[in-house]
Amino acid sequence: MAKLTKKQKEAYAKVDSSKSYDLAAASALVKDITNVKFDASVDLAIRLGVDPRKANQMVRGVVTLPHGTGKDVKVLALVTPDKEAEATAAGADYVGLDEYLQKIKGGWTDVDVIITMPSVMGKLGPLGRILGPRGLMPNPKTGTVTMDVAKAVTDVKAGKIDFKVDKTGIVHAAIGKVSFDAKKIEENANELIQTIIKLKPTTAKGTYVKSVFMSSTMSPSIAVDVKAV
Repeated sequence: MAKLTKKQKEAYAKVDSSKSYDLAAASALVKDITNVKFDASVDLAIRLGVDPRKANQMVRGVVTLPHGTGKDVKVLALVTPDKEAEATAAGADYVGLDEYLQKIKGGWTDVDVIITMPSVMGKLGPLGRILGPRGLMPNPKTGTVTMDVAKAVTDVKAGKIDFKVDKTGIVHAAIGKVSFDAKKIEENANELIQTIIKLKPTTAKGTYVKSVFMSSTMSPSIAVDVKAV
C-alpha cells in the first residue's frame, strides 16, 4: 500500500470506520475530508442483495438528481435532419448523423451521453463493440432512444443519470461535486437510493440494500447507515 500523505492521514482520522453515518452527517463529512485541489466528484457505492447474472434480478434505471451532477455533460444527438434544430435548441453539444457515425467508427467517443431515435438504432448496431464497453450505447430503458429528442437532451443536461448494478452486485454513481453544500449532496444521494429501493426485483431474497458507502475522489469511504435511508 502506498504511503499516506499528511492530508490523507488527517482525512482517515476524521472517519470512524467502526460506525455508520446518517446521510446528512456523511454528506457533511465527505466535504470535510476532501483535500484535493480540484472540484472532486462525490460518489455512492450501493451493494445490493441481487444476483446480476439472473435477468430477473438486474437492477437498472434512471434518476434525475434534484441538484444535478455538477458536471458539464457532453451530449451527442444522432438524429435525422428534421430533428437537428430541436436537438440543438435543447442544448446538445454535437448534432448530426452520418458524419458522427463515421467518427465513432474511427474511434471517436469524446461524449458522455448519446441520444438517438428508434429509426437510427439500426445504424448503431455495428458500433456496439465501440460504444458498449464505454457505456455509450443508447437504450430505450434509459430514455436515450426516443422521438422526444429535446426532452431527452434537456433531462440529461439537468442531471439525469442512468445506473446499472455491476457483476459484483454494486451500483456505482456520481451524485454531485464536493463544492455542493452538504444538503444538496444529501438530497441527491437520497434521490438515488430511494429510486434503487423502488426498483427492488420481486425475485430478490433477503436483505436488498446491504451497504452504502459515500466517498469523493481520493478520499476515504464513509459507511452510510442503510436503516436510516
